[in-house]
Amino acid sequence: MHSFELDVHTHTVSSGHYTKDTITDMVKYASLTGLKLLGISEHGPAIPHSCTLSYFRGLSTAPSIRMGVRILYGAEVNILDFSGALDLPESIMKNLDYCMAGMHTPCLAPGTKEENTAACLHAIENPYIRIIAHPDDTKYPVDYSRLMEAAIDNRVLLEINSSSLAPNGYRGNVKENDRAILELCQKYHYPVLLSSDSHGHSHIGNFTYALALIREMNFPQELILNYSAEKFLHFLHS
Repeated sequence: MHSFELDVHTHTVSSGHYTKDTITDMVKYASLTGLKLLGISEHGPAIPHSCTLSYFRGLSTAPSIRMGVRILYGAEVNILDFSGALDLPESIMKNLDYCMAGMHTPCLAPGTKEENTAACLHAIENPYIRIIAHPDDTKYPVDYSRLMEAAIDNRVLLEINSSSLAPNGYRGNVKENDRAILELCQKYHYPVLLSSDSHGHSHIGNFTYALALIREMNFPQELILNYSAEKFLHFLHS
């Protein structure tokens, strides 16, 4: 059993790729590994073969506690253009437990640093977006100082995605980008969220590569929300 209490960037078979695991499979594993809170964040509908709008509408009736684990039902919403348009309407996002936003190549071709930054800033300003997913992606260079200022102003978290940092990660050599995010979090004493980005159960709660960088930088544990479900939920609802 580890000391982490939550992982909120995970995907099931409903996201349409890499796994056959259902929410039940995910919850079983989360329960066995001692997580108190699991977030299911399926890809928005602009990702090929992912969830439809009706899927996200139906989450309002899903149970919030399963096998002793608190379950949050969210979405990894796709940023569609440099004006920050998203692939879920606010009428759906407002009824989810949380939404994160990210840039993915099937939905938005990478732009200039200024364009990518503008896309993220507009997403951060959306009242239903609480997390920016994998802002370290080398295909989408951004101005981290501007992102951090906007994140603080809008109470949005910048994610450190352990999958990005894996040796076989497909977002390029993201280490310096993640280092820049962590340095800014430390400078402003602002919390950060570690994520597995697990597709299926196998990596839930596994932040191995993110932790390696955290330790290398002597990043303060009190700024990592994954150690406390209570602190994360307080941030989410503040």
